Amino acid sequence: MSSLVVAHTRYLLIEQIRVPIGLLAGSLFPAIAMLAFVVPFAGQDPRAATAATGSLTIFAAMSAALLGLSISVSQDREQPWNPYLRTLPAGPFPRFAGRILSTLAVMLVSVIPVVVVSALFTQATITPARLVLGLGALVVGLVPFLLLGLFLGLTLSSKAAIGVSQLVFFPLGILGGLLLPPQVFPEFVQVVSPYVPSRGAAELIWWATFGTGPNTVALVMLAVWTVIAAAAAAWAYRRDEGRRFT
Repeated sequence: MSSLVVAHTRYLLIEQIRVPIGLLAGSLFPAIAMLAFVVPFAGQDPRAATAATGSLTIFAAMSAALLGLSISVSQDREQPWNPYLRTLPAGPFPRFAGRILSTLAVMLVSVIPVVVVSALFTQATITPARLVLGLGALVVGLVPFLLLGLFLGLTLSSKAAIGVSQLVFFPLGILGGLLLPPQVFPEFVQVVSPYVPSRGAAELIWWATFGTGPNTVALVMLAVWTVIAAAAAAWAYRRDEGRRFT
């Protein structure tokens, strides 16, 4: 079974490399935002630059987790190869696991331009231990977005998934404080911000990278969103299985 998972992961990564525009778009926008807004205004402040780097790494990884996964899963469902794979004795698990692992790899690759810009042009600092902790926090914080991407991909057509995932992605990025610090938001937005999952992911990575005390409400809501997204993804999978294979 493990060899099948590796084979599917390798195939999906090759597929992504052959059409890299999605990965480039998702990773270059946060890097450009770093150059345009963080470097000139907060680049010389180590604490602010480190926080901004953490925020934009989440923004870049969210693109792969939410947009990339929802679109790729919905496109898979429309191809005749996918129903055939799900009828094989190995079942859907190898393909599913390969999709998750390849998405995780794309997520980690997508943050590299942001980290490079931060290292070259800002005073952001981080220890090796906190870097490892930050990568772990990044993966944990992005779990609800992976699950939400699965839910959208399993319930929508590929054309609808492109639009809907973008409508979800950008408001979550803004409300979560990934593009602007939460402190500059209007008061009513500051009230809402801790209840969106992106704010919880941001709080987690800010804590991991430079030790700030996390917002408890935001972390609790991150866990709540993870449970909700997992239930929604499981329901969507059973619904898709029942409609197309019974």
